[in-house]
Amino acid sequence: MRLTGAQIIAQSLVKAGVPYAIGIPGHGSWCLTDAFLDAGWGDMARSAHGRLLLTTMMVMHEQSAVHVADGYFRVTGRPLAAFTSIGPGSTNTIIGMATAFVDSSAVLLLTGSTHTYMRGHAVMQELDRAQETNNTRIFEPVSKRQYLAVSVEALPHIMHRAFNTMLSGRPGPVHLDLPMDVQADAADVEIPDFDRRVPDARPRPDADLTQQAARLLYEAKRPVIVAGGGVILSAAAKELVALAEHLGAAVVTTWQGKGAIPEDHPLNAWGVGTQASHCGNQLASSADVLLAVGCRFVDWTSSSFRQGVTYTIPPTKLIHLDIDPSEIGKNYPAEIGLVADAKAGLTDLLDAVRQAGKAKNYQSTNYFADVQAKKAEWDRALGTLRDSDATPATMARVMKELRTVLDREAIVTSGAGLAQGIVRQVFPVYEPRTHITSGGFSTMGFTVPAAIGAQLAHPGRQVVGCAGDGDFMQTMQEMAVAAMYDLPALFMVLNNSGFISIKGGQTHNFGRTTVVDFQKKDGTLYSPNFCEVARAFGLHADRISAPGEVQPAVRRALATKGPALIEVIVDRELGRGVTSTGWWDMPIPEYLRDRRAVYEKERGEETIG
Repeated sequence: MRLTGAQIIAQSLVKAGVPYAIGIPGHGSWCLTDAFLDAGWGDMARSAHGRLLLTTMMVMHEQSAVHVADGYFRVTGRPLAAFTSIGPGSTNTIIGMATAFVDSSAVLLLTGSTHTYMRGHAVMQELDRAQETNNTRIFEPVSKRQYLAVSVEALPHIMHRAFNTMLSGRPGPVHLDLPMDVQADAADVEIPDFDRRVPDARPRPDADLTQQAARLLYEAKRPVIVAGGGVILSAAAKELVALAEHLGAAVVTTWQGKGAIPEDHPLNAWGVGTQASHCGNQLASSADVLLAVGCRFVDWTSSSFRQGVTYTIPPTKLIHLDIDPSEIGKNYPAEIGLVADAKAGLTDLLDAVRQAGKAKNYQSTNYFADVQAKKAEWDRALGTLRDSDATPATMARVMKELRTVLDREAIVTSGAGLAQGIVRQVFPVYEPRTHITSGGFSTMGFTVPAAIGAQLAHPGRQVVGCAGDGDFMQTMQEMAVAAMYDLPALFMVLNNSGFISIKGGQTHNFGRTTVVDFQKKDGTLYSPNFCEVARAFGLHADRISAPGEVQPAVRRALATKGPALIEVIVDRELGRGVTSTGWWDMPIPEYLRDRRAVYEKERGEETIG
């Protein structure tokens, strides 16, 4: 079959079952977007077998294209394609790619590139002073693998390798750079069978080590399981809960692990780390045996490795199960390291602990009573802000009201800032892949496009993007996408007129603040009227501030069956947002002697090294 390079890409996406290609067209990708037209066979077309064919969608900023694809993958486990032109179009995606890379999310990024025969001649939007066609070098730190196509004939092989790389082992984003002439030239090729090119097998842990781990867990008096993002990615929530119930182990979650266990389950002990829960940190730090699954032990979920705050390793014995061997032993010494897929590893561990003995009658144990007591104490601590009747409403009260209205399987997205932390602490989720948040790269601007991606993935589900006003303004232009495609996502903007999470950190560490409040020259607070802006974009919108207004506003928004925004003017006083439950290593300058002395003492308790 004789196909152009762009046609090979388009037909490969269709054959791989990719329903959407999302981006902004430009001269560097003209051939590509033209080929997408034929591959789609019309807008939202379906094949004779009922499968959605390739649909091309636009966004208003290239960063958002990757976030949309990222959000879609986190909800479904299936990748989308993002596309851009050359130059600024491609470099605008770096933030999205870095977010996906750090959080192990699969995205295929297709970028236009300089013609192969014009490299180094200063073609428009080419970076060529240090190296010809140097644009691609920018993507090296944020891609699981890069491919630079230099011939049409190479593209079929590149495409199936790209999908293999994205989806095997630890998932991640892949970048494919497409010279304009390679897109336009043609060759006689065959499109590969993608089903036979991506491995289905899940790596299993060493059998002897699994037996050792099972005995250690079964004999533990205070076992705790740390559920990381790998549990969600591997669809291992069922196995995780079964193992916890057999052992009577408390389950704590990382940012990406939230949802691995229903948060109304009696063994759920909430989150661990700097902005998590008191009960999660206390239980994890007092565990005699800790099983970590798909968890990187990053600073934010380990209280910057300060001994005894979140973890006490050693003497706590760590069993670390991860598909990436480089993560095992990286930040904490492991008693037993199990290199395996989370689902396969938990399945084998569950079989082994069942062989070790019958299920524990955990509900009658002193340990279970302690877990419940610590959870109740944490619930009471949250209650002050979560149940507050004050106006403007606290963020925590808004989350309580929102949760009351939404379905159990509703999806919530969040980016960096106070809103993200409030969702983690106060908003319970009950299903995997329903808490979608920017993790290790902590990206502002993630909320809105990720919500769009989630809504594309599940058109019939409720999707709410919870953003602070600072986060929202990074990508608020994507309301146009929700309006154009009539996507019924709800954007909830918690407006406190500033970067208040940063303001809190500045106040705590330095005793003063700068460039964190949104204000005019005379010192009065400034905020755009997001409600009016949303209406100008074509969305249903409400502006509220009292706690009692939240539920009616959410019901009105959901009843429209279209895109909507609720702007909530919220309490902006420091100390009335996220509850700090751990420790975070933020260096204090030496000229603040008293604070520096306290910081140095606390830093001395870190175990990293």
